[in-house]
Amino acid sequence: MEPSTKNHQPKTIIMNIDFNKNNDGLVPAIIQDATTKNVLMLGYMNEEAYQKTIDSKLVTFFSRTKNRLWTKGEESGNVLNLVDIKLDCDKDTLLIQVHPKGPTCHKGSDTCWNEENTSNFGFFSTLEDVIKERVANKETKKSYVASLFDKGINKIAQKVGEEAVETVIEAMDSNDDLFLYESADLLFHYLMLLQAKGFTLKDIEAELIKRQK
Repeated sequence: MEPSTKNHQPKTIIMNIDFNKNNDGLVPAIIQDATTKNVLMLGYMNEEAYQKTIDSKLVTFFSRTKNRLWTKGEESGNVLNLVDIKLDCDKDTLLIQVHPKGPTCHKGSDTCWNEENTSNFGFFSTLEDVIKERVANKETKKSYVASLFDKGINKIAQKVGEEAVETVIEAMDSNDDLFLYESADLLFHYLMLLQAKGFTLKDIEAELIKRQK
């Protein structure tokens, strides 16, 4: 779910953009989802488009094909709600963070690279994929994950409880290495429990985002 954008003001107002560096009055504007951090598209802004973006809180570009200002979503409704603008070190490229409404690409995909705009949790997402693969192939590849899933959800839930207790015990001790070890065990088994219940970290993220509204 998207965080609320009602009355949201951009964090940064940039004053020193070098619109004349490329002799065409335009600077590249990289569009990034403020929540997922995925890059959605690339457009170009002149000074007028930049100012309209600031004033309207809707990302507006200068369209080189139409030779006019173009507010993203002005026809489709798939607007880009402005969250923040950052200027690069050379003062000639913008990074614009947004909350997109609907798909960004005119072809209907979330991004202009035909990618799904979902959160990626780094190594935790990789670990989720490993758990999923080992469960799917448990008949041909025996593993700890497969054996635990074979024992059913009650056993997985029990393991989460055991690891939680061990983590709490180590938290009250002074051995940081053991605390981190048990914390890793707890997170690993919790990821298994989520999958056993049919959920992923994205569902937990959505629930936490709901609580911000």
